[in-house]
Amino acid sequence: MKILIAGELNPDLILRNYQTFPQPGKEVLVEDLLLTLGSSSAICAVGLARLGDRVTFAANVGADTYGDYCLGLLEREGIDVSHVNRRADLKTGITVSITSSKDRALVTYPGAISSLCADDLPKGIFAGFRHFHVSAYFLQDALRPGLKQLFAEARRLGLSTSLDTGYDPSEQWSAELIDTLREVDVFMPNESEIQGITSRQDVMDGLRALDNGHTLVVGKLGSEGCLSLHEGTLIEVEAFPVQVVDTTGAGDSFDAGFLHAWLRGNPLRDCMRFGAACGALSTRGLGGTATQPNEEEAEAYVHAQAGH
Repeated sequence: MKILIAGELNPDLILRNYQTFPQPGKEVLVEDLLLTLGSSSAICAVGLARLGDRVTFAANVGADTYGDYCLGLLEREGIDVSHVNRRADLKTGITVSITSSKDRALVTYPGAISSLCADDLPKGIFAGFRHFHVSAYFLQDALRPGLKQLFAEARRLGLSTSLDTGYDPSEQWSAELIDTLREVDVFMPNESEIQGITSRQDVMDGLRALDNGHTLVVGKLGSEGCLSLHEGTLIEVEAFPVQVVDTTGAGDSFDAGFLHAWLRGNPLRDCMRFGAACGALSTRGLGGTATQPNEEEAEAYVHAQAGH
């Protein structure tokens, strides 16, 4: 299964298990730290590669140490980085994740993250691919204006499409998104994103508001599992029990698991369960990619939990 992902590429500096959450003018201590691969798009890409999919990544990074670091990690996972542009005029971005087993907060320096635009993707890039995925919609300032057209072109050429917006740091929740979704086959927001995009606090109301008659919307609810309103029928899947170390990238690992199953034509509930399993298993280690499962491990976990 050949998948093209276009998005942001940067490392994460994870500060784990704070004593108290940082407040202005105060210093707090954490128990551990890790520099690892970050960015929603890249974490999803690694998740898909671990599951056995052939992934190509398109992005801009700086010609710097952080750019080298991220490219090396993607290549180690067997991901094609021939469409990653090294830019001497940019700095590779970085996200600082202040995390615990219950929640996290993110501080991001965008750098090259927001620089990728439709013109950076060469003509004919979609040839030979089965699916096109984009993450971090609200961070990709230069890509957003041309994204609907990119999705439309991909679909015209026979690819399926998917989107995970991530959170909007400006909390403006651009109305352009609703129009863009008309060219998106699968949309995977979390609860706060559904609320922000639709201005509905009730998730079910939000799902109804997002129903455009085409896009499959799967809402990620963290420890409450996931749900989808499909052809008027509510489908709910509970979260899997797991000893959580770090929630960084769990939603991106869900995306990878869900897409891996969905692209193979599995029933929607099974796709949601597989995504939930991949998301849960990814939280066992520090960072978004450290404990992402392969296909055999994820399937075994789903089957084991089905017997409980």
